[in-house]
Amino acid sequence: MKKNMYSLMLAEDVIRAVDALAAEQGTNRSNMVNQILAEHVSLVTPEKHVGHIFDVIESLMGGRGDYRLYSEPNNLTMSIKSVLRYHYRPTIRYEVEMERTPRRTVGQLKILFRTTSPDLLLGLTRFFKIWMQMEGIYLKQYFGDNTPRYAVEEGRFRRTFALPGEAVYDDEQTGSAIGNYVATFDEILKGYLAGEYSSVAEIEDRYLAYLNSGVMLI
Repeated sequence: MKKNMYSLMLAEDVIRAVDALAAEQGTNRSNMVNQILAEHVSLVTPEKHVGHIFDVIESLMGGRGDYRLYSEPNNLTMSIKSVLRYHYRPTIRYEVEMERTPRRTVGQLKILFRTTSPDLLLGLTRFFKIWMQMEGIYLKQYFGDNTPRYAVEEGRFRRTFALPGEAVYDDEQTGSAIGNYVATFDEILKGYLAGEYSSVAEIEDRYLAYLNSGVMLI
């Protein structure tokens, strides 16, 4: 949904009420006015679509694991915190960022970590490399030229969310696909760092079980 700039003459009392509502929902005046007008004329804004997606993710992940999920109304980012099973129990944060006007790429996952432990940094780096290699091998048949893209940077790992082939997902399917992906990634990462997987082949077996489980891929 493309945005353009318009000038409106509004009463001071209306502006104060809109600003108060915007502050309450963690957004700005323009977004709040846009949301109010869209609802009045029965239009679903991109922010509402993303809100529905986040509701599905929260419903799916909130009942499993030790996740702490947070998102603000009309925001395109959701934060998911998880505690690693590793010595001093460090926290890792997954940030799901959705595109406002998605095409074949609908968003991205940022995995953020803060640690000064050389062993943990080495373990995370090795796992990310294993993960990228696995997906490079196994996702090609589903995504073709739209295979997700990756980046490993200081303190974070990024991976785009894309739609396989010519697939079209609704909000429920998108949320389910993202929730299952993040939960599976987190489960395997924790198992790897805790020493539950003694070889790359065991990680691949678990990953293939996820691919073949009938979940929506993203």
